[in-house]
Amino acid sequence: MSEHPLSGTGVSTSHPVHANLTAPGLVSHALRRGEGRLSASGAFIALTGQHTGRSVQDKFVVDDPEVTNEVWWGRINQKMAPEKFAGLAEKVRAWLAARPVLFTQDLYAGADPAHRIRVRLVTTNAWHALFARNMFIRPPAAELPSFQPDFTILHAPEYEANPAADGCRSSTCIALSFAARTILIAGTSYAGEIKKSIFTVMNWLLPARGVLPMHCSANVGKAGDVALFFGLSGTGKTTLSSDPERSLIGDDEHGWSDTGVFNFEGGCYAKVIKLSREAEPQIWDASHRFGAVLENVVADDDGELDLDDNRHTENTRSCYPLEFIPGVVKGGMAGKPRNVVMLTADAFGVLPPISKLSPAQAMYHFLSGYTARVAGTEKGLGKEPQATFSTCFGAPFLPRHPEVYGKMLAERIARDGADCWLVNTGWTGGAYGTGHRMSIQHTRALLRAALDGSLAQVEFVRDPFFGLMMPKEVPGIPAHVLNPREAWADKAAYDATARQLVSLFEKNFESFAGAVDEEVKAVAIKAAA
Repeated sequence: MSEHPLSGTGVSTSHPVHANLTAPGLVSHALRRGEGRLSASGAFIALTGQHTGRSVQDKFVVDDPEVTNEVWWGRINQKMAPEKFAGLAEKVRAWLAARPVLFTQDLYAGADPAHRIRVRLVTTNAWHALFARNMFIRPPAAELPSFQPDFTILHAPEYEANPAADGCRSSTCIALSFAARTILIAGTSYAGEIKKSIFTVMNWLLPARGVLPMHCSANVGKAGDVALFFGLSGTGKTTLSSDPERSLIGDDEHGWSDTGVFNFEGGCYAKVIKLSREAEPQIWDASHRFGAVLENVVADDDGELDLDDNRHTENTRSCYPLEFIPGVVKGGMAGKPRNVVMLTADAFGVLPPISKLSPAQAMYHFLSGYTARVAGTEKGLGKEPQATFSTCFGAPFLPRHPEVYGKMLAERIARDGADCWLVNTGWTGGAYGTGHRMSIQHTRALLRAALDGSLAQVEFVRDPFFGLMMPKEVPGIPAHVLNPREAWADKAAYDATARQLVSLFEKNFESFAGAVDEEVKAVAIKAAA
């Protein structure tokens, strides 16, 4: 245990501070304090109240003079004046100091010792401390007495900010100061804010060190072949990287350095709505163990989980340590990627289940970061699919301009010779409401063929709308699955829908046209006449 559990945080209190408790101690405190309940299999279930996802509009970056010229200011990174942050931080510290008990965790972000940072969390809730302990990397006990944080998270979920006085939008505020190396999280109990705030920090620090930070999962085969899986929520990033035939490096955040890939985290944060044991046995088993944290998951009076119940949110989550996954890569590090996979859940039903990308196409689709949302996944969506473009498959967590990450990816792919693939885990045979979801068995089979090198040997044909190279024949996969146009009964409707999606891609990419080279510009797809 650290001798000074609040050292470096600016918080001073005479009340009890529980530092670096392990899972049994944290669960015991959480149950005694009424923070949640246990499932029948021993996982801790917590409800997060009105916030069941990230509060994107309430995220701020402090406009410190030393960073102002490099931050990607705008809707993603809203400015907060340094004096406003200082005032709010003082109030949050005073509020935390007045709580009857605090919990702290000293943790690492970054499995590679050359690129990791030390993080200290101060929170009012035992279950939030357990979440952080699951998600980040737990230092050996011998390193705790001398632990001093590089960044501090002051987590005050019940504190309500004052927009007029504090320079924020609402009573909820997530504010990050690179100069003060401090993160304030106030007015929200959604634990994902803790995880993603540190991801934003890593996205700021690592490019200056020549390391590409990535919103992706990663695994490695028996031959040492590393694969990366980029994708937004709901595209299968966690599911597809949790493959029993390959070893998981991590499910969400990684760095790509000169020596290889390393995980930022020590745990997984899986979306579990409609999770089935048959389709995703590793995630299922990990979510049914003592030490896992379940957010907004429904259970009956006996604690039996109903993972199909979305009464609280579609964004139900399970958080568990990486060691809950059999065969996980110990140490969280592996070699250079051999394959880069970009995942999309195309609800328009027009993209192929898998296609091979040229390096220029890879950068184009990386900067585009496309998926589609459908009714039932978010409030306010109508019956028609809505295209979503999140640059670099992680726009909400990018403090620097997207081109910084795009150019780094292109350089890494060229230097290390990785093959690139676009995989559609969305709809086929029609758009959402008419077609059906891609078979996960087909997706897994195609991915395995791509990763073992056999798919690169088949004949490819060019898609006329997007310029994508689709495999013509793959053993065990019906031909109409490989070519999405063939899966549509109404070919004219497919053509019209494909042109519609092409136009959405083109419109989205307009903002990048001046920041990429001619080869990437040439990828800018044109609708067929």
